[in-house]
Amino acid sequence: MALHGFIGTQIELKSPADKFYKIFKGQAHLIPNVSSGHIKGVQVLEGDWETHGSVKIWNYHLGDEVGTVKEKVEYDDENKAATLTVADGEMFKYYKSIKGIYQFAQKGDVSVANLTIHYEKRNADVEAPDRYVGLMVTIVRDLDAHFAKA
Repeated sequence: MALHGFIGTQIELKSPADKFYKIFKGQAHLIPNVSSGHIKGVQVLEGDWETHGSVKIWNYHLGDEVGTVKEKVEYDDENKAATLTVADGEMFKYYKSIKGIYQFAQKGDVSVANLTIHYEKRNADVEAPDRYVGLMVTIVRDLDAHFAKA
């Protein structure tokens, strides 16, 4: 069984792609208010909310797992993508490296989110990080519902 891999999904959104990217680049502090069932808090440790290379720490709740993740963010404005490279946290018990990518695209009247995780497992017994892709989907769906109410 391979230790390196990537998994992901694409979901259709009701709101424009730009709205999602703006949240991830500059307004991530709003995510715990919108997706409070899973994201309990986020704070900047280095940099700020919108600068490439900033470091944030997230507090999350996923099933029976309560944890923190320290990540360094990279932004790709042209492709409306935010890449979160995990630097520390509970995920490192299972993975040597893990990187989540939120990419938003507008296709006519429809917008989509491409949600991907690239990872390296610590050993062959570790499962692929499907549950974390599920968390990414939940966050984006919560944001979409929030935007629809506004």
